[in-house]
This record gives sequence, C-alpha cells and structure tokens, in this order.
Amino acid sequence: MKASEEKLQKIIEGTIQYVVPLFQRAYSWTKSEWEALWDDIITLCEQENPRVHFMGSIVTMPAESAPGGCPKYILIDGQQRITTIFILLAALRDKAKPVDQKLADQIQNTILVNQYEEGLDFYKIQPTQVDRQAFQQIIQSETQSEENGISECYGFFEKKLRLSKIDFQKLKKVICSNFSLVSVVLSIDDDPYLVFESLNAKGKSLTQADLIRNYFFMKIEGKNQESIYYKYWLPIQEILGENLTEFIRHYLTKSGAEVKKGEIYFHIKERISEGDPVSYIKDLSIFVEYYTKLLNPNREEKKEVRKYLLRLKSLEAGTIYPFLLNCYDDWAKSKITEHQFIEILKIIENFLLRRFVCNIQTRGLNRLFALLYSQVSNDSNLAGCNFIDGLKLALQKQNYPKDSQFKARLMDVQLYGPNRSQKAKLILESIEKSLYYKQEVILEGLTIEHIMPQTLTDWWKEHLGENWQITHDLLLHTLGNLTLTGSNSELSNADFLEKRTHFQDSNLKLNKYFEDKQAWHQEHIEARAEYLADIALKIWSYFGEELPEPYVPKITNCKPKKLRIFSQENVVKNWRDVLKLTLNTIADFDPDRFQDIVEQFPGFVAWDEKGFKKWSKLNNGAFIEVYLSAKRIHSFCIKAIQTAEISEEDWQLELEEEK
Repeated sequence: MKASEEKLQKIIEGTIQYVVPLFQRAYSWTKSEWEALWDDIITLCEQENPRVHFMGSIVTMPAESAPGGCPKYILIDGQQRITTIFILLAALRDKAKPVDQKLADQIQNTILVNQYEEGLDFYKIQPTQVDRQAFQQIIQSETQSEENGISECYGFFEKKLRLSKIDFQKLKKVICSNFSLVSVVLSIDDDPYLVFESLNAKGKSLTQADLIRNYFFMKIEGKNQESIYYKYWLPIQEILGENLTEFIRHYLTKSGAEVKKGEIYFHIKERISEGDPVSYIKDLSIFVEYYTKLLNPNREEKKEVRKYLLRLKSLEAGTIYPFLLNCYDDWAKSKITEHQFIEILKIIENFLLRRFVCNIQTRGLNRLFALLYSQVSNDSNLAGCNFIDGLKLALQKQNYPKDSQFKARLMDVQLYGPNRSQKAKLILESIEKSLYYKQEVILEGLTIEHIMPQTLTDWWKEHLGENWQITHDLLLHTLGNLTLTGSNSELSNADFLEKRTHFQDSNLKLNKYFEDKQAWHQEHIEARAEYLADIALKIWSYFGEELPEPYVPKITNCKPKKLRIFSQENVVKNWRDVLKLTLNTIADFDPDRFQDIVEQFPGFVAWDEKGFKKWSKLNNGAFIEVYLSAKRIHSFCIKAIQTAEISEEDWQLELEEEK
C-alpha cells in the first residue's frame, strides 16, 4: 500500500482508466454535496492566490489491462467525488464551446477521455453498469435518455455555470491545480472488497480528524505517544465524537484564517510543522471545553451566560464559533468580565437575527467571523475604544439592517417552517418576556400557535372573505398571526371566537392582545404585526453609529423600473412583469423550490388556472394569478425568494414614484 498527496490534475490527466468495481453502490451524491463542492470552487476562484483545497482520499488498485490498452485502476473508494468532478468538467466544456473552443477541446481531450483509445477504453471512468450509459452520454455531449442522479448532477452544474459570471479558464485551473487528494494505491495482492468494507464500516469513511490524529502522533516521540493520547486526545475525541473535525476547523479559523472544510488537514499540517505537536494538542484540550458549551449551552455553569448561549443556539449559526472561542478564552483568562462577555453574545444575536429577518445571504459570514476578533482587537487598540464599541462598529459595516428595513421585513417574513420555527419562538418568547419588564418569566413547554389556522375550515374561509386564499398564503406564517400557547393541539382549527376565549384564560401577556378583538381579518393580522414589530425594535435595538436612513417610497405610490436577479438586470414595465420574471427565474434556477412555492401559495401559482380571477402562464406551464395589487405582488415575491432560498441581495427592485 502506498499513500501520497496528489493534485487532482495528476490523478485525472494522462492515458488512464478508473473502473468502479461491481460491489460499489451507484452514483448517490445529491444537491447538498454538489452545493458544497460548488461553494468551495467559487471561494477558491474569488481568491487572488487560491490555496490547496483538500477533497478527501481516493483508493485505487492496479487492474489487468488488455495488451496495448490503457492502464486501468480499480476505483475502490472516492468514486462519488471523482465522478462528480468529471460531470462538472463536462458541463464546463459544454458551456465553454461557444466562447472558448480551445478550452473546451483541452478539457475533452486531456481530461475527460483517452482520445486515441477505442471502445470502453475511450472513457476515463467506467462507472457501475447502472450509471454507465448516462455518464457516457454526458461525456459524448449527447441528449440524456432518462433522468437519474448522473443527469441531475450535470443539470445542477450547467445551471450554476450559466447563471454565474465566473471565468472558465480560472475555474478549470482551480479544479485541476488547487484540488488535492490523498491517493492510496494498493498492491495487487490486496483484496479490494475487504479494503472497501473496512473503509466504509458502518457507513463511515475516514475523516479529516482521523488523518490529523495520525499525523499528530507520527510527529510525537514514540515513548510519549500513549500518555499524550490518553491524557489529551482521547478525552477530546470522546467528548466531541462526530463534531471533532468541525471543532478543529473552528479552532484553526479562530486565528484569523478562513479554513474551508476541505482544507483542515493541510492547515493543521502547516501549524504542526512550525511548532511542537504536543503544545497544539494541549491547546486543543483547553478550547474543547469552550466549544462543548457552544454546542450544548447547558454545560455552562453561569446562569446568565447560559441563557444567552441558548438564545444564540436557536439561531443555528455555527459560523460564529471561531469568534466566540476567542471571546470565551478572554473571559476564562479574565481579560474581559462576565458582563462584557454577555454583551458580546447579545450584540452577535442582534446582528444575526436582523440579517435573518431581512433575508441577507449568509455566504461570507465564515470569512467575517474568522477575521472579526483580530480586526476588532486591532482597530480598538488603534482607536483607543473598547472591544464592545469596536465590535458594534465593525458589524454595522457588514450589511447590518437599519430599523426601517428590519421592521418592514419582520412584519411580513415567513417565520414558521424548516430552519425558521426556532427563530420564530425566540422572537415571540423575547417579546413575551419584555412585557413583564424586570420580572423573571418561565416559558417552558410552549409551542407556536397559528391564530388563522394552517388548514382553513369553512368557517374561516367565510370569515376571511372573498380573498381568503390570498390572505392565507401571504399572512399565515407571519409575525402578526403567530403566538405562544401550551394547548396547540386543542386549538387546532377552531374558529377565532373560540380561540379568543382560550387566549383570555392564558397567563401569557402576549395573548391579552386578543381580549377586545371581534374578528381576525387581514387588517387585524397586519396591525398586530406592526405592534409586535415595534416591541422587537426595542429588544434588538440598532447599535453602532446612528446614520440617517435613506428615503424609501411606499410600494403603493411606485411603479417598478428595473429588476436585478443574480446580477442580471432586466427592464420591467409593471408589477406583473416583476411577478412573472421572478417566478420564471426561480422555476429555471431550482424546479424543486418552485414546486415548494406552488404548494405553499396556491392562491398565487398553480398547475391549472382554476380559481384564478385573471391568470397568466409561466414558461414552465404553471399559471399565476395577476389580478393583484402592487403591495400583494411585492409581498408574494419576497416570500417566493425566501422559499427559494434566494437572498434579497440577489433580488433587487428599482422603483420610481408615480407622478
């Protein structure tokens, strides 16, 4: 067995063929893995001097080749990532053909195929039989005969390449020259099936933490290895389990260098080569104590610190961990007080919550929080201000929403659903606690209740009026229609008067709002949203220097002029153009997300025109309601891009006031 670190270019170029053995599963990567790979590539392409990016490992073994044929290797482990790279390069070749034929030919003839071979030897990879036809059709630029994982992967990267403005030459260079793997070549006497079984025992592959551990102990003297392992490494491994690799990444990132998931191994090697490996393991054991409290705040003994760590935990933002590791260490070493540490936690919560509500993209936060501690420390020392003030000023410059934007979005943002409900509960619980002023409030066991229910009964449809479907689509999951209760299952789809009776008996001040309400129509939901949003503005008040807010005209007094989506600027003449362009773009960009929109907003878009007052047809055959006000179209478009997970930075509408 021979192991070495190799650039991807060395592995995929040259006359060679990788054969996926029969015992391997079919191609199984999905959108989550494709997204992660694409994000890594984009990050490297944006760097002036991109560093080496570690992809993992590949295990091969020489196979018998026919006389005169190309050398063959059995691809025992790593077929998913290698196959994906070939599909991506095929998509790049096809997109490059109209603009750079030389690049397209280079990718085809030096990477994708063995151009002077015939038959199966022509292809650099022989997938399992189930994937072979689809893969070969992509390599040959042929139309796909059927939909499968291979064709879906190609479609994903084709769209990414079509919508991005990335330089094709640089993309190819980054993939070939900056991606690296640990290449393990077995001897002819090894049993590939047994190797595959051991590599994939219990479905788990070798992690970067495993590689790091092995590298650490290769650098430690033999006589000290056992004592260091049991005293430091084993406790770290046992307390973190599967979180160990991510902890090491965050530990490395706290020094100010953004470390991508594929770069951990290389970064730690650089650190160890410059110093004593034992000192690094000892330092890891110190920071692991802080890290476990970030993962599980209940381990923190101090009550107030624990409270704000739990609040941050509900925001599900691991990107902040490198920054907080430094702050935790400062507190442990008495460089800052407990009060100052809590203030830091509150500032970070404020920043993250406002950005979440305003649908500001999270991409870039990894780099922001990697650099934030050193940036604030240096700026604070230079300016003579304290760390807290420096932190506020630094974050204010990072797309920190002002009050008008925060309030407007808080009133209409979708707050209920996957990856949102925890944040909605934090907002509602915080508002409830604020109504008690200084009094301590216990809110355990409460759940979120929709006042206008998720499933409308005939009573509710009649109560909401003619436009009940539009009202339900737009306002169901918004702040004005949500509250807290301990009897969610009992209330269910009850009519408003019955729910009001229950709320009157509630101990929650949040529910005293309904005492004098006789109905629950659109205007009532919107009025309550504004009432709660004003309270939220005081809880998460604007920090940093007070700057004048730009004048923003009301939607009802404006007409659209231009709509920019994914850096493509489009002239629009009216609000219907905005609606159609938004939905056509989403449908083309991500059909699955478009289907989510169809299911969540049947009053606006459907696969047939039944029930619509006035409709128009989209490019994909779906129908949209166009008998809508400007306010409703704008509100729906905002919800549609949220559902499609498109940032408002990638959906910019330019308005002009009507004369």
